[in-house]
Amino acid sequence: MTEAEVESLTSWSPFSGDTDEHGLPKDKDKGCDTNLYLYHEEIEDRPRVATFLGSLADYSNTIPAASAADTDAPKAAPSARMGTLIGVFLPCIQNIFGVILFIRLTWVVGTAGAIAGFLIVLICCCTTMLTAISMSAIATNGVVPAGGSYFMIGRSLGPECGGAVGMLFYTGTTLAAAMYIVGAVEIVLTYMAPWISIFGDFTKDPEAMFNNFRVYGTGLLLVMGCVVFIGVKFVNKFATVALACVILSISAVYAGIFVNWNGNDKLQMCVLGKRLLKDIHISNCTKQAGGELFKLFCPNNTCDPYFTAHNISVVQGIKGLASGVFFDNLQDSFLELGQYIAYGKEPDDIEQMERPTYNQIYADITTSFTLLIGIFFPSVTGIMAGSNRSGDLADAQKSIPIGTICAILTTSTVYLSCVLLFAGTVDNLLLRDKYVIHSRSFLIFKPLHVPCVLFLV
Repeated sequence: MTEAEVESLTSWSPFSGDTDEHGLPKDKDKGCDTNLYLYHEEIEDRPRVATFLGSLADYSNTIPAASAADTDAPKAAPSARMGTLIGVFLPCIQNIFGVILFIRLTWVVGTAGAIAGFLIVLICCCTTMLTAISMSAIATNGVVPAGGSYFMIGRSLGPECGGAVGMLFYTGTTLAAAMYIVGAVEIVLTYMAPWISIFGDFTKDPEAMFNNFRVYGTGLLLVMGCVVFIGVKFVNKFATVALACVILSISAVYAGIFVNWNGNDKLQMCVLGKRLLKDIHISNCTKQAGGELFKLFCPNNTCDPYFTAHNISVVQGIKGLASGVFFDNLQDSFLELGQYIAYGKEPDDIEQMERPTYNQIYADITTSFTLLIGIFFPSVTGIMAGSNRSGDLADAQKSIPIGTICAILTTSTVYLSCVLLFAGTVDNLLLRDKYVIHSRSFLIFKPLHVPCVLFLV
């Protein structure tokens, strides 16, 4: 091959002619189709389901790290000063501790027993701990900007599923607010100011209590809505005070349990045989002819068979850790609707036998293990309070996992220890009296308090 032929071959190029800066021809060959049909996506013709599945297959759940070269990235928010303690731990503590601890935990312990009650609380706490661990894995897998839980849910599950879960999370938070409102109204009406009942005596007509819930609950909800409408800063001003009251109240109960090691006589119960009675003063707890109980159980001089066959006794409600009542509270006491609250499960003691109930306390709901889990579980929620403030945290990746997990460990320790301490201090009948009907003047917690902080209990 001659030198001229070699030069002509090396100098020849398919892009000879008018080319751009990359050496590619500006005018494409009209006879060549550069688009490959096999790689052409007909978005307009593809079914929506296929598009959705394709987006899920190509989706990445890794939170991208901030890049300095990314000019489209949003500007960094001003540096926040909230750390792990103030920004995550304390808000989670405040949201986890709720009304269930004060008005239903004792009933759960008495109904389920110390063993099953401990297991119920442990299951609920482990569930939230697993959720917190998953949330921590997401939070440490990149930058967590403002948006908190909604951002992390959307990034981990995708925009479609994340949006659905976000709606459920919002709905659950809203319903939790309704639960706390009803709990607050119940405490005020039952133990603090029963005379403000609008619809009569709710101790004899349950519908009256439900109507009071509706009226007072709506009013309280409007007040809370106005507070929230003013702004979050206004709400946060009272958060520290509210949390301090809750912590001091729990501390007072712990101290009172050990101060009353041998029990006290502040709360006494009137018991007929093995059944708990209500609306009777201790001074009238006697079978004496002509007495209050005799007139109640013996109308027209015809006495109730159970009243005739059993004696009346006064039982100490707060027996103390030294009494050994813990072993009496080990077993469960699940009841069906209408069965009497009594020691043991003998049919003669718990069944109504188609007789008048008089002032004997009976179960207003059929209880079971799963039902008690559903009742107690809202008491362990609220773990998202810290992650919801991700935009205000100085280091969200560090603060969210540490603060949330420490808050769950703290509250779980309190709940689990309360189960054991209540079972070892309070009599079984008193624990199972859901509304403390036999003595509506105060909660079970009041006889366990330390006098110096009585106003906090």
